[in-house]
Amino acid sequence: MDGNVIELRNVRKEFVTAKHYPGWSGAVKGLFSGEKEKKVAVDDISFGIKEGEIVGYIGSNGAGKSTTIKMMSGILTPTSGSCMVNGLEPYRNRKKNAKNIGVVFGQRTQLWWDLPLSETYTVLKEIYGVSDGDYAERMNFFEDVLELGEFMHNTVRTLSLGQRMRADLAAALLHNPKVLFLDEPTIGLDVVVKDRIRLAIREINETYHTTVILTTHDLNDIEELCRRIIIIDAGKKIYDSTLSQLKKDYGFRCSITFEWKDMPDEAQTRMLRDMGGNIGYRESDKGAKVYFSKKEISVAQVIGKVMGIVEVKDIQIKETELTDIVKDIYQNSAGMGV
Repeated sequence: MDGNVIELRNVRKEFVTAKHYPGWSGAVKGLFSGEKEKKVAVDDISFGIKEGEIVGYIGSNGAGKSTTIKMMSGILTPTSGSCMVNGLEPYRNRKKNAKNIGVVFGQRTQLWWDLPLSETYTVLKEIYGVSDGDYAERMNFFEDVLELGEFMHNTVRTLSLGQRMRADLAAALLHNPKVLFLDEPTIGLDVVVKDRIRLAIREINETYHTTVILTTHDLNDIEELCRRIIIIDAGKKIYDSTLSQLKKDYGFRCSITFEWKDMPDEAQTRMLRDMGGNIGYRESDKGAKVYFSKKEISVAQVIGKVMGIVEVKDIQIKETELTDIVKDIYQNSAGMGV
């Protein structure tokens, strides 16, 4: 596996379903036609992930993120291609694979609904064969980073969403897995709980060198946790590199908001509107906003041009946000190569 903990090579997943027709007559026709439809959820995806990496695996709804996670966790079998996790094919070695991985699905739970949380962990301890010493060590660690003590003896059904997510994360890590799959772990959580979950993931990665695959629509999760990002769209991988490289490749748009010391006169305004170099200009009450591409002109050059025309009281520079970058990549994915 070339030193990779996870390696996917040309993985494809197809789902075959009965063909549906519109209307009542279509429903009747569908019962007897026997026609099938094929949907490609994951299309020829390849990547490798090394031990200890935290990788953001993102895409729009229906892009194939969860399907990929389910193949890596052994829930689904690839239609073709090779998927290896810790040297095992997950779908052929489900029990062995389960001992090496932890999985958290943001909209589902692995906890027993009617049991107190403490008893749930005791059951999981026996299922995974965790020793008393390891169990005590990990529960102390979880108490420190996830603060489970305040609801440890409550039944799972009485937990809030934020409490349940913290409890689910601990359950997925109780057996100290080598790989942790997180599918929307912060969905629906408030800002405080999100920060606590992110801190816990970071602590777990640093303490146990756990490899983490994170799917999320909250790009703040990606910026807080991941150095590397893989983007998929319509089942295809369209980008795979570091977060810093992504910003270099696509984060070249920039805007600067200027506040004038004194309002410019007509001649100065004409000069500001005609600075050239594809520089956009929009006036405001006390100043103006200037738009440009850093591929064509630097921030310093733009500031120099403006300050050479009019006196400036204040400057605010805004780089392209990750959300805008990813949106642009989705919109232009048809013409991209990796």
